[in-house]
Amino acid sequence: MIMHIVYMCSHSVRKRVIECNCGIPMVEQICKVIPNSQSGAGLEYKGEFVCSSAEHHHNEAEQDHRTLYFWRNQGKGMMRVKRDWIIPPIRVSENSRYVPEDLVQIKSDKTFSGEVIYKLEGPGVDQEPKNLFEIDDKTGVIRSKRPLDREQYSSFTLKAFALSPSGERLENPTTIEIVVLDQNDNKPVFTQKQFFGSVSEFSVPGTLVMSVLATDADDPMTENAALGFSIIGQDSIPPNAVNKTMFGINNQTGAIYTRDVGLDREVVKEFKLKLRVADMWGDGLHSDAVAIISVSDINNHAPQFRPASYSMKALENRNNIEIGRVSVTDRDDPGTGNWEAKYTISNDPYGNFAIQTDPVTNQGIMTVVKPLDYEVKREHNLILTVENVNPLSSKAPNLPLSSAAVLVTVVNENEAPYFKENPIRIEVPENEEPGKLLKSNIALDPDHSELRFQISKDPEGWLDIDRDTGNIFLRRSLNMKSPHVKNNIYSAVIKVTDAGGVSASATVNIILEETNDFPPQVRPLSRFLCTGDSRATPGLLMTAVDEDRPPHAAPFSFLITDSLSLNWTVNKVN
Repeated sequence: MIMHIVYMCSHSVRKRVIECNCGIPMVEQICKVIPNSQSGAGLEYKGEFVCSSAEHHHNEAEQDHRTLYFWRNQGKGMMRVKRDWIIPPIRVSENSRYVPEDLVQIKSDKTFSGEVIYKLEGPGVDQEPKNLFEIDDKTGVIRSKRPLDREQYSSFTLKAFALSPSGERLENPTTIEIVVLDQNDNKPVFTQKQFFGSVSEFSVPGTLVMSVLATDADDPMTENAALGFSIIGQDSIPPNAVNKTMFGINNQTGAIYTRDVGLDREVVKEFKLKLRVADMWGDGLHSDAVAIISVSDINNHAPQFRPASYSMKALENRNNIEIGRVSVTDRDDPGTGNWEAKYTISNDPYGNFAIQTDPVTNQGIMTVVKPLDYEVKREHNLILTVENVNPLSSKAPNLPLSSAAVLVTVVNENEAPYFKENPIRIEVPENEEPGKLLKSNIALDPDHSELRFQISKDPEGWLDIDRDTGNIFLRRSLNMKSPHVKNNIYSAVIKVTDAGGVSASATVNIILEETNDFPPQVRPLSRFLCTGDSRATPGLLMTAVDEDRPPHAAPFSFLITDSLSLNWTVNKVN
């Protein structure tokens, strides 16, 4: 049994390991095995290559159909050994215009009186994607029916059969490998239309900024997908702020880097680069994209007070109020830690002042956090320093912190007079004589103003007050039974007013001390007792009342005078 295998080479195939002298690639189609007569042992393998182009061979009859034989030397001549088909991969270019295109021809040389029927199975034939390949069942020629697309299917594995008309297999099935060769039919595409990156100002040349990516659907093992990156345009914001080429790009990796000095955010805030990627190492199909690079701020400018001295006024006895603002300038990026100011106050031993930063204007807001006293200190000389929230860059000038002087003048306020105690507590015996001085030196004025006193509330009219001194006197006798006495306490209200009309009030609580000024009264005052009554008489039941309050009232002690003690006795009932 012998199989013939004839390969058809294609003009669209660009590369082969061996080429014919007509310039058309060849495939190894026949291998002969010849005995090695010199060594007397082993076999020698030789391969021959045939070109099947139309220019080289005009028809199938003119091709030198070679066969593959295996021989075994058993001492009695040569004997053919059974073998299977071994076919190298068949390479077919995608997008071929020569369709249908003959790819390879298989033949069986097995002795058979009837015809041989060839059959092909697999993806591209009777499996998806169907109808890409077919085989001539009589000649064994395998051909492509439609142009192939490597980006969809890069290879096909088919099975070829040689059958008798009855369906009997004449040969073992062979595997046909079809490899689709790539054409440069896909341009590379950036993964984004716009790329965004940033770079710190004053970065040295060679600083990596960002990397851009692109893809190509062609065969990554060929130059069709070998990408080359380039920058084809540079714009700055504001326009024409920089004329130098500030950025470069790695041709192979797409890494964008700085290539010149002079990046200054105060001069240019942003760059817009037009990028290009092309296959064939930059010489083939191409597409474009944009890279937007922001120049990020570094803290290379320290804040400076403008102006460097301030005068403010603050009312005494007030706290948590704003008394003024200080201003600084900073050329760094507003709203960032490189721009935001941080203020410090010195020469404030008692911590009367505080300063906070306005997040919008960056001004320092001065406030009084502990009340000031005009009578104690009328002026405060403060020193302010300022720095940024973020530390200064090493590229900033080495200068001392900016400072400013603030003079705070305390404004005198007509402060209200105040009572030394409130309520004012006075203990008085209930039988105290009118005219008695009850309290003196009861109020003060912070501004040392003249004071005027008056009684605002005195329901019983028991009190009197000196208008100038504020001395409180007892005007009338006290009465513990007054409805305005609650729990032995009588309350009144007095008022003090300074020369400016500012006043204050206080409650006066008179605590009445109980005295034993009412004797108890026996009840009943009289009663009859009949001694001749036949019934036993226990005696008289007596009690007593007292207008005083405890402890000068009940319990009572009952006594009988000496003159009556002979006939009468007193017994305690309860």
